Amino acid sequence: MSEVIWGLATSHVPSIGAAMDRGLTDQPVWAPLFEGYRPAREWLAENTPDVAILVYNDHANGVDLDIVPTFAIGTAEKYRVADEGFGRRPVPDVVGDPDLSFHLLQHLVDEGFDLTVFQELEVDHGFTVPLSVWTPDPGDAWPCPVIPIMVNVIRYPQPTAARCYELGKALGRAIASYEGARTVGILGTGGMSHQLAGARAGFINPTFDHMFLEAIEKEPQKLAALSREELIRQAGSEGIELIMWLVMRGALNEQVRKVHTTYHVPASNTAAGLALFDNRVTQAA
Repeated sequence: MSEVIWGLATSHVPSIGAAMDRGLTDQPVWAPLFEGYRPAREWLAENTPDVAILVYNDHANGVDLDIVPTFAIGTAEKYRVADEGFGRRPVPDVVGDPDLSFHLLQHLVDEGFDLTVFQELEVDHGFTVPLSVWTPDPGDAWPCPVIPIMVNVIRYPQPTAARCYELGKALGRAIASYEGARTVGILGTGGMSHQLAGARAGFINPTFDHMFLEAIEKEPQKLAALSREELIRQAGSEGIELIMWLVMRGALNEQVRKVHTTYHVPASNTAAGLALFDNRVTQAA
């Protein structure tokens, strides 16, 4: 049996990675955001899992927009950091876990989730920025192998919040059935409210974001009931990325312990949030 020990939801704003890469985290415009990350980073450094699963969306860097899978999983031994047009980020490539990846793939398919499979995949800021939020100074390698699960939040129709929550539940069951007493951390990435184009470009909704941060802990079903239209109305066209937080939350126990949350406006022109949960409620009680 394997165990999910924590879940981390975090924004993947590309400028967050750029600020870290350029040594700007102490600048007045960035310092409050990174100070908000500090308690989560300290806790995570003391609770390193054997493997992590990172739920994210690609930004037309690893896959072409002509082919956008609804859900996908990587089964490779290694994932190269993509060049998004301004050079590769100075962070390590990602080591995968093919055995666990295939186990998850088989179980999710058996539960009715028909995932696209990537045996080769380059990962962009949607993947590397959350890893940097978790581990700001990885050195030559990230703390553990990481498995990518990709979600379409770009091309309509995106999967519903309810479907993502159910995917998370199935993912949790698949992890629990994996032999080897592995410990697993799960990251759900993207959001919070933001819109990058159109008449509402620059739109941010702190009221909705704070509601989401509170409900993700104890009322995830409330969030899973949100339609695509309501998510976009309340959180902006790119705010629909929050459905990926629900994959993470669905994989956790019904009751979790909140370790830390933080919220900052703006990171670039985006609301940036973080929520960290300890999934070992009985042990922590």
